[in-house]
Amino acid sequence: MAALLVVAAGCATKKPAPSNYTVFPPPPDEPRIQYLMSFGSESDLGGPSKFSEFIVGAQREFRPIWKPYGVTIRDGKVYVCDTQAANVSISDLAKRKVEYLKPGGLAAMKLPINVAVDKDGTCYVTDIGRNQVLIYGADQSLVGQLGSKGEMRPCGIALDNDRLYVTDLSNHCVRVYNKAKRELLFTVPRNAADEKGKLLSPTNVAVDQKGRIYVSDTGGFAAKIYDAEGNHLRTIGDLGVTPGQFALPKGIGVDRESRVYVLDAAAPVVQMFDLEGKLLMFFGQPKDSGPGGLYLPAGLSIDYDNVGFFQKFAAPGFKLEYLILVTNQVGPQKVSIYGFLRKA
Repeated sequence: MAALLVVAAGCATKKPAPSNYTVFPPPPDEPRIQYLMSFGSESDLGGPSKFSEFIVGAQREFRPIWKPYGVTIRDGKVYVCDTQAANVSISDLAKRKVEYLKPGGLAAMKLPINVAVDKDGTCYVTDIGRNQVLIYGADQSLVGQLGSKGEMRPCGIALDNDRLYVTDLSNHCVRVYNKAKRELLFTVPRNAADEKGKLLSPTNVAVDQKGRIYVSDTGGFAAKIYDAEGNHLRTIGDLGVTPGQFALPKGIGVDRESRVYVLDAAAPVVQMFDLEGKLLMFFGQPKDSGPGGLYLPAGLSIDYDNVGFFQKFAAPGFKLEYLILVTNQVGPQKVSIYGFLRKA
C-alpha cells in the first residue's frame, strides 16, 4: 500500500513524465489515489513550488498558513482553520491569492478548529477557545453564534441540506441543528443506553448523501456510523497500529459510494473503508510516500465540485473523480491534495 515515488526531472513548469507520478497503491496494483500537489502560502500558489503550473509571473506575497486543522473547499477557494494564527485562511485557486478571515473585537476567533462553508458564502467555524460555533456572513461579518458559557466544547462541523452538525467534546455527542433557525433538533447517539453507540471524544464529523453521520471518536480509537436520526449502525476500527486500527483518528470524510476515509494523526496515514467497515487501502506514510507523505495530519475533506482546477495534474490515462484534501501541521506542505482516479 506504500506510495510510488520516482525522482522528478526536467523543467518545473512542464507536465511531469508518466514515471514521476506518486500513486497509491504502487504497481503492479491499479492506482486508485494520486498525490497531486501541496501548498502552504500564497507564494506557493503563483511561484516555483508544488503549485508550479499556476505560475503567472507576478510577485507573490508570503501569506502563510502556520498550523492548520480543518479544511474545506467551495467555489475554487480552500478554507483552512489556522490554530496558531487564530484565523481562517482562504486560498483562491483562480486568482492565486490568499486572504484571511480574521475579524477583531467581539467577532474575533481564539482557537478555530474546523470550518464549513454554505453555498451562499456563510462560514461556520468551531472555536474551541471560545467554546462556540461562530457564524460569518459572505461579507465576513459575524452574524451569529451557537453556544453559551459552559454549554459545549465544539470541534467538528458539517453541513447537509437544512441541518448543521457539530461534535461536542464536553458532552460526548454530535449536536444536530436546524440550520436556518439554529435550533437544536437532537443529539447523537440518540440512544444513550446503547454502549456500542457511545462517543468518548467525538472530534470530526461528515455526512453522506443519505444523511448517515460519520464521526471520528479520537478517545474511542474508532470511527462510528449513525443513521440520519442518530441511531448507531456500525463501528470501524479499534485501538492499535495495524491496518484497520487507529491510534489517533481525527479527520473523516465519505464519498458518494459510501467509502469512508479516516485520518490517523499518529500513524500518520489515511485509511479507506467500505460501508461495512472493510479496509480497502491506505496512503500517506512519510517514509515511503515522497511528496505525498503526511506530517502530523489533522483535517480531511472530500470534494467533487472543484476537480477542474486539478485535472491537469492527473496521470495520463486517468481522470479525477473527486479530491481528498488533508492538512499537515508540520512542514511546509500545509495542505496536501490527492485525487481519486478513474480510467479515462
